[in-house]
Amino acid sequence: MRSLVAAGALAVTAATVMAAPAMADPINSHKHKVTPAAYDIVSVGSESIAAISDQLSFNFNLAVRHHSPSHPFYYSWDGVPTGQPNNTSQHVTLKTGCRNIRPDGSSAGISALSAYGNTHFRGKTYPCVDFARSSRPRKSSDPAAGPNGVAFDTLWSDAVTYGTTSNTNAPNNLTKAQLAEIFGCAVPATPSFAANTWGALLGPSAKGANQAIDPILPQAGSGTLSFFTGVLGVPTTEPTCGTAKNLTTDQQPEENEGISKVFLLRSGRPNPNVIFPFSVGAYVAQQYHSAKCGKRPSKGQNMFGCNVNGVLHLNGIGGVAPTVKPRHGSPVTNPKWRRTPFERFLFAVVPFSATTSDHIPAKLEGLLGKHGYFCKQTKVVAAYGFQTTPLCGLTN
Repeated sequence: MRSLVAAGALAVTAATVMAAPAMADPINSHKHKVTPAAYDIVSVGSESIAAISDQLSFNFNLAVRHHSPSHPFYYSWDGVPTGQPNNTSQHVTLKTGCRNIRPDGSSAGISALSAYGNTHFRGKTYPCVDFARSSRPRKSSDPAAGPNGVAFDTLWSDAVTYGTTSNTNAPNNLTKAQLAEIFGCAVPATPSFAANTWGALLGPSAKGANQAIDPILPQAGSGTLSFFTGVLGVPTTEPTCGTAKNLTTDQQPEENEGISKVFLLRSGRPNPNVIFPFSVGAYVAQQYHSAKCGKRPSKGQNMFGCNVNGVLHLNGIGGVAPTVKPRHGSPVTNPKWRRTPFERFLFAVVPFSATTSDHIPAKLEGLLGKHGYFCKQTKVVAAYGFQTTPLCGLTN
């Protein structure tokens, strides 16, 4: 794979965004859906970095001249079907000979490394899941960094802020302390306003001062959920002061989407009191590079998935705007997030290898190592709203 990556790098660098159908699940170079071979490399997990993984998969596979166990394709399964963030029942065959499943979210992806077993080809055994996409760091509940455990391989960086509707009652620049009160349902009452209302948080001049703030969190197992609530120091369970408190697990909104009914009033209009954590990178990729769901992508748009930002737009935190507009091109993630608690790193979680110095399995070195394909694709990383880091390829 090392020689394959070296040979293919120049072939795909000039094509940051490749033409392909608007489908996020594995496709081949002829743009048809496929079932990965037993020996192919497959990733599952975080939806925050699904789109960039889809693009890297398509670009990488173009350079594979002779598909074989020594020259595998790389395929990425999204956590949910394209444009259907609430569809958690459509399962897929991860590889030939593997069970039908679709892990959704960072934690589900990490669990899949050991939970979904192996498959076989010509007498050799291959894992059904080679690595998990994760938008959160290691938890104490994750397998240890040692034999029979996992290694967290750093890829890129991202930022998490909050999304609101266009008719929102929320200001554009809440602070970390205010967000902690909102998502902890801990905005204290005042003589004039009930607890957890905009007036109690912002004072009598607040827009919709008497209306209750409606904090909503993404689905359980989401890396965005884990990271955002961890920074704020609030529970990962749905806020009891929000309208989503009684939703069942399959009704919870997917991370980084704004098309679920939970963001709307009964009238069908956007709910002005909704506030929802959102990946800046995922938003940028969808808003500026993806077609609307059901629409054919235009020239220059990425062709993987579709824009599910829906009724939500991004806001700043503590004086840091979510994006900046470069001299040329579309908005990108504001680099100032790197000096805030809301910057996060994105990871490929791999089975721990005791035979390599970085503990990345030898088969994955050319893809995920410090000098591997993922770390070299800086133009793709920027186009998809994320930021490169010198930590890329380092494990813990």
